[in-house]
Amino acid sequence: MLGPRRRICLSAAAFIVGAPLAGCGGSQSPERVVRAWSKAVNRGDNRGAAESFADGAKVIAGDSVRVLRTRDQAEAFNAGLPCSGRIVSLKAAGAEVTATFELADRATHQCHGVGERGSIVFRIRHGKIVVFDQIGA
Repeated sequence: MLGPRRRICLSAAAFIVGAPLAGCGGSQSPERVVRAWSKAVNRGDNRGAAESFADGAKVIAGDSVRVLRTRDQAEAFNAGLPCSGRIVSLKAAGAEVTATFELADRATHQCHGVGERGSIVFRIRHGKIVVFDQIGA
């Protein structure tokens, strides 16, 4: 049986070893990845939003497919998004998350659909967005 002092030391050691891993991409749930991306976009942090994307992520909008091969391309993609959005619905099934947003202006762009809803299907792998599919309302 462990004494109270030994239990505290073991608990502290487990925290110190585990804490750095808590921020790793692979440990994040798909829902958390989507929420983090959304928060970054909403605050105008395009670099932070780009960090949510894996190299080689596919962005799909209708028949158009674009591959974001680098972090700079992901940052440019996020910078070009005209709308921010409050998440109004989030549905997860394994690695796939469907998020519905109520659209709003960004500090750097005027959104032409303010107040409307739009949905995106995200596929997450190892804590990163690998597919971003704009499916509409």
